[in-house]
Amino acid sequence: MKIRKAELLAVTAKKEQYPEEGIPEIALAGRSNVGKSSFINTLINRKKLARTSSQPGKTQTINFYNINDVFRFVDLPGYGYARVSRSQREAWGRMIDAYLRDRQSLKETFLLLDMRHEPGEHDKMMYEWIKEMGFTGYIIATKADKMSKGSWQKYTSVIAKKLDITDRRLILPFSASKKLNVEKAWLLIEDILGYEED
Repeated sequence: MKIRKAELLAVTAKKEQYPEEGIPEIALAGRSNVGKSSFINTLINRKKLARTSSQPGKTQTINFYNINDVFRFVDLPGYGYARVSRSQREAWGRMIDAYLRDRQSLKETFLLLDMRHEPGEHDKMMYEWIKEMGFTGYIIATKADKMSKGSWQKYTSVIAKKLDITDRRLILPFSASKKLNVEKAWLLIEDILGYEED
């Protein structure tokens, strides 16, 4: 997809603030600091549209990004950050649940995981939640540049085993810094949207 337009459309904390339904959306879920913003920025080839931070727990809202007026990326609050109060974590949980459960425009949800680490309990819960909502269960395995390409299979096997994934094609190794598998990510998105370039 050639990027002609990319903009932050809305920063929301409640349903009433969401943009109007109608344009298809792909949501990004994952731990704090896993690389959701970097994933968006890399795909659209912009450095700072989605704000990145070295400080975990930065995204505390649901952020909608308009891409070419064709679809929206939806960046969900990161989970699993210990220094956030329990009430704040529960509020984020309710926010994510309401969005995933009720949003008609939502076509798919990707779970982003740091490829170097075995998925934790929060990741497992999030993945089960995504599957329960009727989504396919795609994994974007970030920071793939931190290991050799030859070891990718070993690391994806760990993810697949932990999350009970039988189809390894659902796991896409990805690196924002080295732009690894950007084209494959776009092919996946275009396939989900049923999009063909003019």
